[in-house]
Amino acid sequence: MTRLEDRQTLVAEIAAACAAGARLAPACSLAGIALRTFQRWRTCDGQVRADRRPTAIWPRPQHALSDAERARMVELANEPRFASTPPARIVPALADTGIYVASESSFSRVLRDHGRCSVAAGLGRRAAPARSARMWRPPQGRSGAGT
Repeated sequence: MTRLEDRQTLVAEIAAACAAGARLAPACSLAGIALRTFQRWRTCDGQVRADRRPTAIWPRPQHALSDAERARMVELANEPRFASTPPARIVPALADTGIYVASESSFSRVLRDHGRCSVAAGLGRRAAPARSARMWRPPQGRSGAGT
């Protein structure tokens, strides 16, 4: 995100360059912004608009898990039969009984948010240790003449 002061400076410099005869697209390119970005930053009356992303209110996605579904997942994971079972085994066990609540990754995410699952799928693995560099040596006993 570009601060408002930086935006105002860039817009003023680009406007000055255009007033001196430069074309808008090359001036924006030299400033390191796209022409569309310059147009979006300026309002109809020539003022510079602040970034509205930090204060934007985003609607909840329609496919997001509801609070009831999340509570159901935690409730199922806290049953005695799943006391110390990871989500990779809970989901197939529930599927065998005909119950589908959510995917394994959603299960892991919800349980991790509730402090129930410390290791999510793939996140608990450690990186392999780096291999040490080896010194290359030419093969012994060969001559370069090709005999």
